[in-house]
Amino acid sequence: MDPAKKENKESRAEVKSQKPKTWIAAIIIGSIFLLSILLLPLFFALSPSKLSTGNVAVIEIRGVITEDGSSTLGDYTASAGEIISYIEDADSDPSIKAIVIDINTPGGSAVASDEIAQAIKRAEKPTVAFIHEMGTSGGYWIASATDTIIANRMSITGSIGVIASYLEFSGLMEEYGITYQRMVAGKYKDVGTPFKQSTSEEQQLLQSKLDKIHEFFIQEIADNRELSKAEVKRLATGEIFLGDEALKLGLVDKLGDKQALESHLNEIGIKNVEYTYYQREPTLFELISGVTAEHFFFMGKGIGSAMTEQNQGIMT
Repeated sequence: MDPAKKENKESRAEVKSQKPKTWIAAIIIGSIFLLSILLLPLFFALSPSKLSTGNVAVIEIRGVITEDGSSTLGDYTASAGEIISYIEDADSDPSIKAIVIDINTPGGSAVASDEIAQAIKRAEKPTVAFIHEMGTSGGYWIASATDTIIANRMSITGSIGVIASYLEFSGLMEEYGITYQRMVAGKYKDVGTPFKQSTSEEQQLLQSKLDKIHEFFIQEIADNRELSKAEVKRLATGEIFLGDEALKLGLVDKLGDKQALESHLNEIGIKNVEYTYYQREPTLFELISGVTAEHFFFMGKGIGSAMTEQNQGIMT
């Protein structure tokens, strides 16, 4: 055999023998990578909720208030479960002398807001709400449960109201020849479905539930702020108030920034104020998945957003 042909044949055989090894190596590397992604949450557990050590606990409420922190991609949310656990932990810590609820939220779940407010009222230590840009609706419900509310003069607060709106597609479905085959056991089982027009009876039923929750909201504000129910009811139109207006209406106690907060803490006997921040630090896995998810979310957000971004549940 020609030496050149023999050498070429041997080199081809060597390449063929290397291919399985290459694929095996690729599979092993890929498997290790996937396994590491799956196991990251175990190795990178949530960081301790306390950041630094001081005599005043700071518990932030940022974004829409939910029961468990679940959210639409790209939105910040506040988990009632986590916030309540922080309040209870701070209240039981002998080194903590006061609890500051640092608020910047438009509100959210009525149930979650009420649960946080009740946890604040159970706390034995002094509590202060510090409203930055926004503390409306459920956010104000929570703030009202504290001993003192301090707000920026240009912050937005109030909005004492309840909403449970939804989109309705029945007209669009009719235009495109799409029908809604209604199969329910229970007359009101599909009240609020977007696939059919609500009857006047159904609308009255839903409205009665919202009015009831609104009454709970009004009563809580009246009790928490030591105002008459009639006075709160007059303000409970859903209107928002600037901090300056809210002070005159008795909805907040003081105006100011962090310096005003510290002055108040000094007034109630806490000297040399140092903060302990209670917050959950995201894991490396959450940071990676969050960046990836948000990227794809913003790529597709504009497609049908008007039909998919509905209010879920009853919100304050």
